[in-house]
Amino acid sequence: MASRTKRTLSFQYELEDFAFEARVSVYGLEQDKQREIRKKSLLHRLIFLAKISPDLADKRNLAEYWEHLFLSLQRYYHGEGVTGLLLLYPTYVVHTVESSSDVLYSILRDLRDMHQHGQRALVLDPKILVVSHNIPSRLFQQWNYKVLNVPGRHLGYDTSREEPLESIIGECVAMLLKLGMHLWKYPKSPQNLPDGVLQKVPDLIIPQDTICHLLECRDLLSPDQFLQAYDSPLNILMDSDYVWPLPEHMKPCMVTS
Repeated sequence: MASRTKRTLSFQYELEDFAFEARVSVYGLEQDKQREIRKKSLLHRLIFLAKISPDLADKRNLAEYWEHLFLSLQRYYHGEGVTGLLLLYPTYVVHTVESSSDVLYSILRDLRDMHQHGQRALVLDPKILVVSHNIPSRLFQQWNYKVLNVPGRHLGYDTSREEPLESIIGECVAMLLKLGMHLWKYPKSPQNLPDGVLQKVPDLIIPQDTICHLLECRDLLSPDQFLQAYDSPLNILMDSDYVWPLPEHMKPCMVTS
């Protein structure tokens, strides 16, 4: 018994003599790499359209409203910057916003609550043009806005040559992305873009008739509809939920007279 105890103590002393060095495995390095990639891809882009309220006297009030909202969201979501471009037409807005999903969904909830809470709405009937997830990098260097000096008269959308909705959306998104690339030539522009910046690319400004047509499309979701789909649980029936043939206790009983 004493000999067994002596051997056990001797084994414990030998283990304590070993110096264990913490090493990083290849698997751990790969995990760190994927974690950094996920951090860099937590960037999304939202583009929405809306009508400007006829009660709004100065369209620049919209820019001030969203600027204050972004500052408030950045204080709540630390480090979540907002970039993009707000185009203020005579009767419409086209707003492109780049940020985290938390910030973008907060913007959509603000659009929804603006109507539900009965406060005076600055914009009416907003529709989501597109939401792009996990974009590799920011297209816009900062958040800018511009009041466009374009004719306010609506001539009516030419339905005789109407394209599929997907094509119209694709063309509009392409124009806005090209506009973002154009702004890279003006990295130090003030928040309210000078007139000459966009006057050089009039072909990249979405026509008002096209915006009006898109706002009338039922296929585009409102912020409320989008958030309902986002917040609702998915009730998916898996193949394993189907049982065939029926178990014995579930088969109908045969009643004989």
